[in-house]
Amino acid sequence: MNILRKYDISIYGLEDRAYLYEFTGSKAFFSTFNEDLTGDFSAKVKLVKSSLMLQINFDIAADLNLICDRTLEPYDESFVSSGIYFFKFGEESNQDYSEEMEVIEFGTQTINIAQHLYDFIALAVPLKRIHPSLRTDEESDDDILVYSSEGQQKIEEEKEEVIDPRWEALKKLK
Repeated sequence: MNILRKYDISIYGLEDRAYLYEFTGSKAFFSTFNEDLTGDFSAKVKLVKSSLMLQINFDIAADLNLICDRTLEPYDESFVSSGIYFFKFGEESNQDYSEEMEVIEFGTQTINIAQHLYDFIALAVPLKRIHPSLRTDEESDDDILVYSSEGQQKIEEEKEEVIDPRWEALKKLK
């Protein structure tokens, strides 16, 4: 957990104005989250402090090492991500206040933004990780055939052709 200490921001005694911070991270940062993301990133963080809340603007540039979902080959890709997160001062802490806001107690000395940095980076990565050499301009999600039901339709048609003789007698009643 000492790796994440460098993502602490001391907010105790800050005046009500804007502050700029820069953070960087590498493989050690990503390994603390036990996920399959690795790479490097640099983040510019703007903290705007007021008497009732902190607004934090994230601008992140990341170079990540990913694995292609089709070929299982590793490749590198660059991502740019930005987002806003709020810390509201209150009587008691509540991290589950909302997705964009967290309540922290009055008198809190430091906040750690490591989890928020990781979340914004992870959200920039697409669900389908496709190697750049396999991508084309005209390819869309509809062009990628993951599952075909043609075989299933043929089986159902064969079942319909073979009719139980009891049902055949009922068809004659029509």
